[in-house]
Amino acid sequence: MEHIRLDTLSPEMHEALIAAELAMPTAYSPYSHFCVGAALVADNGEIISGSNVENAAYGSSICAERSALLSANTLGFRRFTCVAMIGKPEQGVTEEPIAPCGACRQMLLETSEMSGRDLVVLMSNTEKTKIITATIHELLPLAFKPKHIGKKLEHYSKSHNQ
Repeated sequence: MEHIRLDTLSPEMHEALIAAELAMPTAYSPYSHFCVGAALVADNGEIISGSNVENAAYGSSICAERSALLSANTLGFRRFTCVAMIGKPEQGVTEEPIAPCGACRQMLLETSEMSGRDLVVLMSNTEKTKIITATIHELLPLAFKPKHIGKKLEHYSKSHNQ
């Protein structure tokens, strides 16, 4: 993990963070009142964003990272270089960078496996004054992977939009 400054981000990572920030206001968060935006950078540089969507049946809620993954999949994207996330309460800001939950880490890990690279995870506080980068394998060590159940993802790893 590395703490970095906004002005040292690569152009690709900076664009992803901005896209995640722009997705935050689209969150539907009547229960937690916490808005999160996430953005994935596809192999071809295209950015796909998502926001959290909550539900009265709490288990049916979906985080911004998984929302972005589902949108990307629907658009035919399967290979990514990084994911950025940023969040805030409806009123106020976060002081520390937000990180993906366990379920999102697991889905990002499988996406990383399909991408054939260790996905970079960019986590920011609301004001973008504290930013952390890590790889998904750093965030989910000793992960349960498709290979553990004898699955290979080559057939599924091809993006269908290129």
